[in-house]
Amino acid sequence: MVFSSSADVDAYLEEVAEPDRLTALVRIRELCRMELTGYEEVMAYGMPAYRRPGAEPEIAFAAQKQYLSLYLMRPDVRESFGARLAGQDMGKGCLRFRRMERIDFGLVRDLLRAAAAAPPGPVC
Repeated sequence: MVFSSSADVDAYLEEVAEPDRLTALVRIRELCRMELTGYEEVMAYGMPAYRRPGAEPEIAFAAQKQYLSLYLMRPDVRESFGARLAGQDMGKGCLRFRRMERIDFGLVRDLLRAAAAAPPGPVC
């Protein structure tokens, strides 16, 4: 599912057919809801996203055809994790997870905490 027209995140997750992918996405969502205090959970660009009230989304996740993506739309947060993200499968603004059993949920949690702790800033 590259793009979803789901009205909300629950409906988005219902579209995920593979149990291991669904489990991983639910865990990422739980981390987002726990760590991104004060953020709104919305659907944006066809995927679940998290934004400060009235602002553009800063974090999102998606089930792509070959992997799961965690979108880090704050360049300052990505850059501050340069060493920990080295060797990870990265796109311009996303962290890709091709194998569900290898997702580093500790890294995901730390990225979310850093985003929440950072003052509002530009998103890409």
